[in-house]
Amino acid sequence: MADAPLTPGERATRRVAVGELGEALRELVDAAVRTEVDDTELAAAAVAARELAARLRARGRGLHQIARVDDPETGERWYSPVYGPGSPVAPPLVASDTPAGTATGRVTVGKPHEGPPGLVHGGVVATLLDHVLARSLRAAGRGGLTATLTVTYRRPVHLGVPLLLTAEMGETVGRRTTAHARLVAEDTPEVVLAEAEGLFVALRAEQAADVFSATGRDVGAWTTRS
Repeated sequence: MADAPLTPGERATRRVAVGELGEALRELVDAAVRTEVDDTELAAAAVAARELAARLRARGRGLHQIARVDDPETGERWYSPVYGPGSPVAPPLVASDTPAGTATGRVTVGKPHEGPPGLVHGGVVATLLDHVLARSLRAAGRGGLTATLTVTYRRPVHLGVPLLLTAEMGETVGRRTTAHARLVAEDTPEVVLAEAEGLFVALRAEQAADVFSATGRDVGAWTTRS
């Protein structure tokens, strides 16, 4: 049985706790991928990690259940692997948007998302760009799932460098909307590191009801809107 929905005050309080745990776990993930402690210490850490996992599994939700801290109508996902404050694997992306159909993201990517030595994994770059693209649409009331994503990698993206992502909604034709995004280093915004073009297709209400039926919730962020 699903837990009862939270009141706005209860959700705000829980979001603080979820964010604090997420931050601690991201520190743990960073430590885990950078550690060079001896094998005995690694084994002890594995035992401690499994004990913590057992504590957290004492009360959980099903695979398709939506977290009580989420808002499926606006698309805010607190365990998103891209920006979720509660996710131990999310880069520390801080995103914002405007009703005019623009979105901004700021992030400094660390060792857990490394591809070639010292560089951000190309798949992570694409994921970050996809998120700000989709966010620009949702901010303007245009839901949609990614139909195509074309990423152009212009220069290597280094770990540990403050990055800025910007996105702007393009043309809308029926349920299809385009958007463009780019990624730069904050201290050299004139140099484009990567850019992306996305095509997003909004689900009809009946499609959304079918796609998200397993959640047992009304999910409006990815549907067409008036």
